[in-house]
Amino acid sequence: MAERRAGRPRPSNVTAVRRTTLVSGLLVAGVLLAACGSQQAGDGTGSARPSATTQLTVTARMAPTAAAQTWTLTCDPAGGSHPDPTAACAELAAATDPFSPTPADRACTMIYGGAQTATITGTYRGRAVDASYQRSNGCEIARWDAIATVLVIPGGA
Repeated sequence: MAERRAGRPRPSNVTAVRRTTLVSGLLVAGVLLAACGSQQAGDGTGSARPSATTQLTVTARMAPTAAAQTWTLTCDPAGGSHPDPTAACAELAAATDPFSPTPADRACTMIYGGAQTATITGTYRGRAVDASYQRSNGCEIARWDAIATVLVIPGGA
């Protein structure tokens, strides 16, 4: 039998049971709290489904005086009146911060990409969106191209 330290009483069986019960209770509470933040898809596959919705309205023009073309886009599941909602949702998911404007202090090449303009309003993954796009310089062309499938203008750029 191992030596015990002098002056330190040995815990009773009641104390050991209480300690085990307390630790077990804390572990169960932690697991339950962690589970509260997760949601499962209702398709039985156990795949996670985003809790926030995506509902966007895209309005695009070939030129400032051209007629506007407007369509809707929803994701999870992909839908709306957009010509290719599945590809548009995939492109948005792959893009890094697709609705942020070009920083004011960024140096951009002075390359004109065309007169096309677009706006996107609505919600993306539960966050409000109100973004404008144009092709007036290299930075704006890159922003446009990053989500070109979303901004598609049939017969245009």
